[in-house]
Amino acid sequence: MLPFTGDRIILNDLGFYGYHGVFSEEARLGQRFFIDIQCGVDLTAPGTTDELGHTLSYADIYEVVKANFEGKRTKLIEALAQNIVTGLFEVFPEIGWIIIRIRKPEAPIAMVHGEAAIELHRVRPV
Repeated sequence: MLPFTGDRIILNDLGFYGYHGVFSEEARLGQRFFIDIQCGVDLTAPGTTDELGHTLSYADIYEVVKANFEGKRTKLIEALAQNIVTGLFEVFPEIGWIIIRIRKPEAPIAMVHGEAAIELHRVRPV
């Protein structure tokens, strides 16, 4: 496993429309979701060389998040988050840890203002 440096690539407010949720209305009508993700990657090489080939592409990370968001409907956003984390670890061996937050601003509960959300903290399995 890579040493922990505290370095990270961050993508915030990734917006998606999906059909995840427990209730039949969520599966039928869908709703908005927002994802914040931090990927622990040693950024020493790109920081010192200024070479694109020494870092991970934000666009490539986004594509993996999108593919996993759209790939399989889940009842729980916890399962959705875990699917995204698993996909990122499979595609990018450079990622040592991930923090992911999935926000559901239109959760079917009586909220005057706010959103329901979960956050997972995962370290690459050994």
